[in-house]
Amino acid sequence: MDSISIINPEYKQWVKDLSLRYRQAQIRAAVKVNEELIRFYYNLGRDIVNLKVEERWGENVMARLCVDLKNELPGVSGLSKSNIYYCKKFYLLYNQEDKFFQQAAGKLEDDAKDEIFQQLDGIFQIPWGHHCLIMDKLKGDLQKSLFYVHKTIENGWSRAMLLNFLDTNFYERESKAISNFTEMLPEPMSDLAQEITRDPYNFTFAGIRGKYNETQLKAALLHNITHFLLELGAGFCYVGREFELKIGTKEKYADLLFYHLNLRCYVVVEVKVEEFDSPDISQLGTYMVAVNHQFKRPEDNPTLGILICKSKDKTLAQYSLEASSQPIAISSYDLEKLYPTKVEGYIPSEEELESQADDIALKNHQ
Repeated sequence: MDSISIINPEYKQWVKDLSLRYRQAQIRAAVKVNEELIRFYYNLGRDIVNLKVEERWGENVMARLCVDLKNELPGVSGLSKSNIYYCKKFYLLYNQEDKFFQQAAGKLEDDAKDEIFQQLDGIFQIPWGHHCLIMDKLKGDLQKSLFYVHKTIENGWSRAMLLNFLDTNFYERESKAISNFTEMLPEPMSDLAQEITRDPYNFTFAGIRGKYNETQLKAALLHNITHFLLELGAGFCYVGREFELKIGTKEKYADLLFYHLNLRCYVVVEVKVEEFDSPDISQLGTYMVAVNHQFKRPEDNPTLGILICKSKDKTLAQYSLEASSQPIAISSYDLEKLYPTKVEGYIPSEEELESQADDIALKNHQ
């Protein structure tokens, strides 16, 4: 049989296809293994609660359980005493169907049940180390915990990114900007547009202290463009800074121009280092109309505007939005709350989580 030439294009393409399929199989296997492991931890916690293990066999039973499991399963990680307590906390946190039903009041019962089961199923899709961070930081808050679980799934957050968002109160800030999206945009785009807003935006990564002007702030944001895009949220694609817009005989410059992949529209962002004032709305609206006329394609949705100011009077902001014909959100920013100085070093590995001192585990258990 003649040997196949290594330069044969069909053969080379087949090898590439096989490699791709193997990598995809590896990913699916890793996801499946993680899901089954999280389900094991959940069921272990269920057994501890339902069998009333500590009540039946004493408080020291957890230490004995750790030893016995390790003897039965030599070389298997994740069976330390502290991790077993995490399993109990994990089950107690998410075994709250009654609370779900109460929060889903007003919906059809079947629809509410489907939503509950979909949300609960998501907890098996993120790594155990993420869950331990959520449990430690949120102290049993069910709605917040599920919020961070699903944001992790949606955005592929690493533990470092998850920790950043936990430490900067992302749950409280998400979708909170004042806007006129409901009045200016059709459903469901109005809801989707609101979801991409924050209030306040956390710009501490810019590293600015003391006095500064708009030029310095915008330069710092773009110098840290990865952090800036992360703070803006998934879907934002950077187009340009001081983006030139020819309007009649005038040359105007929008602070920052983005395109949002999910909303399929341009987003003009104006950053102000002073308190919000109504003329800011007029300026931003003019830039948005210019983008609509000059860059928006027929398949694009209307351009959105986000005005980020040092501070704002909510009443003035609301009145100004009611007077505008463009879909705009008004938010503030924060330079004070600090991120951890060395995130990767701050986050424990899963092995470190397993080897935590038993007194810390007991304290968490309480």
